[in-house]
This record gives sequence, structure tokens and C-alpha cells, in this order.
Amino acid sequence: MRYSLTIESLHAAYQQGELTPAALIDELLAQAESHGKEPAWITRLTREQLEPYLQRLEGESPDTLPLYGIPFAMKDNIDLAGIPTTAGSPAYAYTPTENAFVVQQLIDAGAIPMGKTNLDQFATGLVGERALEVYGTPANAFDPKLVPGGSSSGSAVVTAAGMVSFALGTDTAGSGRVPACFHNLYGVKPSLGLLSTRGVVPACATLDTISLFTFTADDAAKVLGITAAYDDQCAWSRKHDFAVHGKRYGKAPAAFRFGVPLESQWQTDAAYTKGMHQAIAEFEAIGGEKIELDCSPLLAAARLLYEGPWVAERYHVIRELMQSHPDAIHPVTFEITQGGATPLAVDAFDAHYKLAEFKRQADALIANVDIMLSPTTVTHPSKAEVAADPIGVNSRLGTWTNFMNLLDYSALAVPVGFSERDLPVGVTLFGPVFADLTLLSLARAIEARLMLPLGATGVAHPALSEPLTNAQDGTMELVVCGAHLQGLPLNHQLTERGGVLVSTTQSTPRYKLFALAGGPPKRPAMLRDDNGQAIEVEVWRLPIETIGSFLAGIPAPLGLGQVELADGSWKCGFICTAGALNEGGEAEDITEFGGWRGWLKKLAAE
Repeated sequence: MRYSLTIESLHAAYQQGELTPAALIDELLAQAESHGKEPAWITRLTREQLEPYLQRLEGESPDTLPLYGIPFAMKDNIDLAGIPTTAGSPAYAYTPTENAFVVQQLIDAGAIPMGKTNLDQFATGLVGERALEVYGTPANAFDPKLVPGGSSSGSAVVTAAGMVSFALGTDTAGSGRVPACFHNLYGVKPSLGLLSTRGVVPACATLDTISLFTFTADDAAKVLGITAAYDDQCAWSRKHDFAVHGKRYGKAPAAFRFGVPLESQWQTDAAYTKGMHQAIAEFEAIGGEKIELDCSPLLAAARLLYEGPWVAERYHVIRELMQSHPDAIHPVTFEITQGGATPLAVDAFDAHYKLAEFKRQADALIANVDIMLSPTTVTHPSKAEVAADPIGVNSRLGTWTNFMNLLDYSALAVPVGFSERDLPVGVTLFGPVFADLTLLSLARAIEARLMLPLGATGVAHPALSEPLTNAQDGTMELVVCGAHLQGLPLNHQLTERGGVLVSTTQSTPRYKLFALAGGPPKRPAMLRDDNGQAIEVEVWRLPIETIGSFLAGIPAPLGLGQVELADGSWKCGFICTAGALNEGGEAEDITEFGGWRGWLKKLAAE
């Protein structure tokens, strides 16, 4: 391929007249033809089948369609109208008349579907070795002796090999993140419900999500922004507008805290241990503070997925096929799924009670940091190793992936380099539900430092442009100067809203501080005055959703406005309405004490 297949690169080539979507498609088809039968695909569209998608682009351009002329693939448990959906089983196959909701969003944005990719049958597996003989097993794009990872094996392989710009997979227990890790790709495991699963063959309907494979964080953010649309016809869809919640993709913050599991819990081999240390060093280099955390609740939750009754959800999907055509099921898939036929309803409640306790503990744990960093998986096994122990090896690969959807977290597989054997090594960033853009923003900051080649193509990473905006994580920083300071009577109004102390600092030397009449507790008034001085303040970070209730409780004449800090930044903080200092009694000028605490010390000494 003569061109980098990133979205920005292709759009630049289109706009400069160097390439057209039709020419690109012809080149990709010729490339595929030269490779012959490729087990990574189950169905590749022909030039004739692709023609309507190309005609759809006539009169359009990258200026009018955000994915104009961008080729993509989808896992064959996701519907493409007129093309069979097999879920890896000819006996199960059906031909949909409509596109899956997410696929339709992509086509409407100008993307071109190149075909349907292979998978671990019924999306059950993390190895990529559970495909029927009729389809063949995809080869890892870096080393055919190694597993490609699953269950979205084909989607990872065709992306890494440069056959498409991005691909859709699914991720219930790691099926998007593990193959992304094995192929030097970004693997987006969106928050549950963010992407509609209408038109997707379920594995565990309550835990399923479509996942994304891309070469870059920018591409991931763009595709996510298009596909993360609420679907009122999908029972599992959740409405979440990132902008409304104060969240935005962009330049990463200059300082943040990231949690890392205790190294004794990693369970990684030498290559993946080295990758974790490298990732830690990279995040520290961009301003991150490492916080080691005991992740036992997360690992305990992970074990529930296949040891508990959630296997019954998988059985629910294919039980009729298992009973009528057992030979149509891959032997390992049959063995695992058959276990879902026996749990009792009481077992399900027992497991949900355990999960609720693990989530309570896990949520409290990750609340101490801005994001979490963990291994994506613990090793990269060979096909021979999986053949010798298909269930045991698969289980190990899910050590750090199985808990994510159970605990309702967002996650992102991030490439960080290559092992001594020139194999990709990656890590995972994760956080609470709907932290997706925060994860991508931080991943981009690391990407800009590493500039790894694209997938397995050998193509150098194209230059990254400076982000147009700063990332926002759905929080807001608030400057306080009086009774809301840490340890003082009104500080609870911040902490009970999830507030976290960011820094103790000062205002620019252009403020006067007054103690208003009334109370208790006494209230401060900070007024901008060129004859003022620096005032001691604290900066607190609160979830943006809680600011409204906080503002509603602020009594007149106080309110929230912009306060200039000593470093020249402006942040939201307490201000006083003009002419209000003498309303209801005299206000005391306490500027000389340099802050509220200094004044309190003076009162205590009297």
C-alpha cells in the first residue's frame, strides 16, 4: 500500500487529488487478490458489491463527510445488509435486511465496508483459535506461529495488515483488547451502552459492546465520536452526550494521578512486565504521578465471569443450535457454553451479590486516581500452546480484561513498543463508565512520544498535529478561599460531591479579601483590586454534574465567577456582587492576613 491508511492521511490524499476512494478500493482489492484466500475474512465484498458505497460518495468530500472514503471491516457477528452474518457458524447464518445501527452510522459518515471478518465462534474466546475448519484460523500478522487473539481475531489482523483503516469487533470479556494488544493497535472497549448493539449477535447481552480497532488514538476518537449515538430501539443503549457532561478529547492534562496494580499482581511474562515498566515511565514523563493500588477486588470480579452464571447468557444465545446441531459448535466453545445449562436462578443472585460487593470496593479504589494503568494481557502464547491447553491458556489471557464490563468500566488497549522478539507489547488504560475520552487523550500523549509504526504494515507513524483543544474529563476546578477550605466548616459541601483537593496556591496579587457580616460560619468576599495582594486559596476538582447543586446553595451576595491565580490561569471561584460589601452590616477588610486561615489565627489569638 502506497498510502498510510490513517483517516487524516487518506483525507489529505483525497483533497490534494492524489487519490480517489475508487482508486483506493481497487488497490485494496488487488492487494487482497494477490494474497489469495485469507482466513482473517469470512466474506470480502466484490467490486460490484462495493460500487453502491462508492456512488454514495459522489458530490461529497472529506469536508462534508467525516469518514469520506475510509475503508473498514466488521466482525462477522455484526450485521451488514445483504451479507450473511454467521457468528462463525454456517448452521447459524442468516442474511439481514438492515445494517447494524453502528454500521449504518459509519456508512452515513462516508465509510466503505470491505467485508466481514473471522472470529472465535459466537465470540467465545480470547485466543482466535476457535474458528471452524470451513473458515480457517487467522494467522497473527507479526508471527503466524502465534495466536492472533480473539474473539475479534479477523478484525485485528485485517487492520494491522493494512487491508482497512479501522475495524469493528466486539468486546465482552477482552475480545477487542487482547487482539489489539497482539497487533500494535488501539483497541477501544467503550463504556457499556455507548455504542448500540442492535444488529449484533449477542454473546452476553448484558455485557456486550462493539469495540474499535484503529492505528491511532485520533482515528479512535473520530470513529467513536460518530458511533457513540443513542439508539432508542436498543434495550442496552445508554444516552450520554460527552460535551454536555464536560468531556472532550484533546491535549492531555499537565498533571494527573494514575493507579497501577501491585507488581506482584501483574502475572506478566518478561516482555509484558517490561512493557508495563515502560508505560509507567512514559506516563510519569508527561506529568503523571504513579499510585500503587491493591487490585484484589478487580481480579476477584474477573473470576466471576466464567466461574459464575454469566456463562448461562452465552448458553441462552445458542442453546437451540447446541441441542439440534451439536456438531456445528466448535468443541471448545461447546464445552464452555454447556456449563451455562446448569446454574440455578439462586446461583445468579449469589453471583450478583458478590459482584456488587466487588464493585463497591473497586469503585472506592479507583476513585483515588484519575485513570488506571494495567497489563492488557499477561503473555502472547503460540498456537501450539493453545492447542495443548485451550481453556487454561485462554483463561490466563483474560486476567486483566474479564472484569471491565462486569464492573461497568471503560477501557483502552494502548501499544507501547515491541519485545526483544519484535512482537507488539501493550497496556490498558481504564476508568469509570464514560471516561472514554480521557483515556484516549492520555493515550495520544504517549503516542506522540513513541510514534510507533502503524500496526504490522511497517509504515512509519505520520506526524501528529497539535490538538486543537485541551482534553476535558467531566470535572471542573473550583477556587475556594474561606470556610470551604480543607478542614473548615463548609468543606464537606465539596467532599460530599466527590471533590478532590488539587492544590494549595495563591491568587494573583490583585485581590482584596473581606469577611462579610453575619454567620456563622463567616463568609469571605474576594474582590479584584489592582491595589490588592495575593490571597491564599485552594483549588478543588468536582464532577461537573455537581456544580449546579453547589451553586444553588451559595447565599447572596456571593456567586461563582472567574478568579486569576498566581500562575496566570483563570479558574472558577467565589466572587462577590459589586456594591454588596456593606449590605446587611459592615464587612471587615482582612486582606493583610493573606488569606482566611491567617485571619482565623488572628481571631483565635484574641
